[in-house]
Amino acid sequence: MKLDITKIQKDKPITELINFGIINIDKPSGPTSFWVDNYVRKALGLTKVSHAGTLDPKVTGVLPLMLGRTCKLLGYFMGHNKTYVGVMRLHADGVTEERLDEEIKKFLGVINQMPPVKSRVKRQLREREIVCFKVLERKDKDILFETEVQAGTYIRKLCDDMGVNLGGAHMLELRRTKASIFEEGEKNNNLKATSKIFTLYQFDEAVKEWKEKNNDKLLRAMITPGEVITQVLPTVFAKNEYQKQLRTGKRLNNEMVVSGKWDKEEVFCAFIKESFLGIYEGQSKEEARARFVWN
Repeated sequence: MKLDITKIQKDKPITELINFGIINIDKPSGPTSFWVDNYVRKALGLTKVSHAGTLDPKVTGVLPLMLGRTCKLLGYFMGHNKTYVGVMRLHADGVTEERLDEEIKKFLGVINQMPPVKSRVKRQLREREIVCFKVLERKDKDILFETEVQAGTYIRKLCDDMGVNLGGAHMLELRRTKASIFEEGEKNNNLKATSKIFTLYQFDEAVKEWKEKNNDKLLRAMITPGEVITQVLPTVFAKNEYQKQLRTGKRLNNEMVVSGKWDKEEVFCAFIKESFLGIYEGQSKEEARARFVWN
């Protein structure tokens, strides 16, 4: 079995979509990620909105916002790699292409990184993986780059560290282009929902149409249903006859399953038809306990 996310986005009542959905906002330079959360929360009349991966105020780009009940799924989206495009400025004159490439190679793979002084986490060395760091263009001391990194990697610190043996360097500009399954792309109907990104201006216009004209077309097109969790975690479908027991937290076993399976200690999501049931963790190949379920 497989859920049709596009159909769910089209057919689900807008109030339900708002309370269990995700909007991929193109964060502008200036406001904090938490400011954007609060702005969207107030506009939609929700009690909670959370973002997947904080962006510094000056950094722009992909900022997936978990709406309402979707906030409980935040952790399952946050652990995935992120992709950025930015500009690194070298401080010294005469750094050759060969010397730059040589230094970049030292930072590929698993590295130890100390969070910057102005960070929300404890300052201790952490292992992070740099999947790739490509030089797209160079103009004198300015290096246009694209990098894919493990979640929790500080790109500003990465640029600083790369510059230590090059006479210094710092990050000049940065834009996130992908976070988990959410990315930026051309805004047309031929792309899947998770490839669409929307500005706050577009969001304002969509909310205005919905509230003032009772037209939810624009807003609906912006919201990816929370059921998209099936693209992040393995999925199991349970039998409808066990709905009452499972909604109260009863363990899931193979006899209750229509399709799908799990391994011991594997985390997966469960549905009854198109209705989200919860997140489970395998205790064995035959039984799984609920991490949380929805009533």
